[in-house]
Amino acid sequence: MDSINRNQPEDNHRDVNGQEAVERLRGVVKKTQTCFFCTAHGHGPSEGTRPMNVRQVDDAGHLWFLSADDSHKNLELSEDPTVQLFFQGSEHSDFLHLTGRARISRDRAKLDELWEPILKTWFTEGKDDPRITIIEVIPTSGYYWDHKHGNMVAGVKMLVGAATGKTLDDSIEGRVSVAA
Repeated sequence: MDSINRNQPEDNHRDVNGQEAVERLRGVVKKTQTCFFCTAHGHGPSEGTRPMNVRQVDDAGHLWFLSADDSHKNLELSEDPTVQLFFQGSEHSDFLHLTGRARISRDRAKLDELWEPILKTWFTEGKDDPRITIIEVIPTSGYYWDHKHGNMVAGVKMLVGAATGKTLDDSIEGRVSVAA
């Protein structure tokens, strides 16, 4: 280990895999419901980065989004399906970065599953709006940063660490792999 981790007396690295990784994804998504969705080659004014609402994390750890077929995002994904997703679940914890591959579909059954009436804000013709597409992101790799025992314990450990001159930050980080 390097950097500040040399001063960390506690083990602060733990990779998560399979179902544990899926549950971590679900936990972060439940807290934030949105992420920065970044395509590999941006065409629009945001240069490929935009906030997106995650509609679902399925049992395989795939993330589901809705998008308009005439959006910059869909054009960018048709050229290169590589994406990066950045999450921040709370002010000081629940950080997650995923890299993955996106697939665009018009699966009507999946749309029925993901649809909520508030989405008519973006798809003005409702669930039958012909512009609606479904984006499935299949994570290929990821990394998380969090606290082991929640923000309160982390705060107390930071105060004790500052008073004693020791690194006691209660952090935990590691790779995320949803593939079993």
